Amino acid sequence: MIRVDRVALRGLKARGHHGVFPREREEGQTFIVDLVLHIDTRPAAADDDLAKTVHYGVVAEEVVAVVEGEPVDLIETLAERIARQCLKHDAVAEVEVVVHKPDAPITVPFDDVTITITRSRA
Repeated sequence: MIRVDRVALRGLKARGHHGVFPREREEGQTFIVDLVLHIDTRPAAADDDLAKTVHYGVVAEEVVAVVEGEPVDLIETLAERIARQCLKHDAVAEVEVVVHKPDAPITVPFDDVTITITRSRA
């Protein structure tokens, strides 16, 4: 088994209108996304060639576009959409997505709500 390397993006912030309550849809809120992209960096490193890896700047822009895009009820659905977008990059074999919803409509004190999913090509 060949172990893959990891490229991590932490704290991507975007405003989205996701949630089941009308206020969430109307006003929106900040979502924070953490990603771990599992890739084999050896080809890129050997040739010092960006085309042989994943351009994490592009991935970051795409993820923000997903968060800012079409609203969904559940952060589980949002995480799935983000994972699918990341896996469109040929170099990405697997992705771990964490979606944070720090302003979730919860009536008791809390720090954060997250969903973590892992998706792969296989």
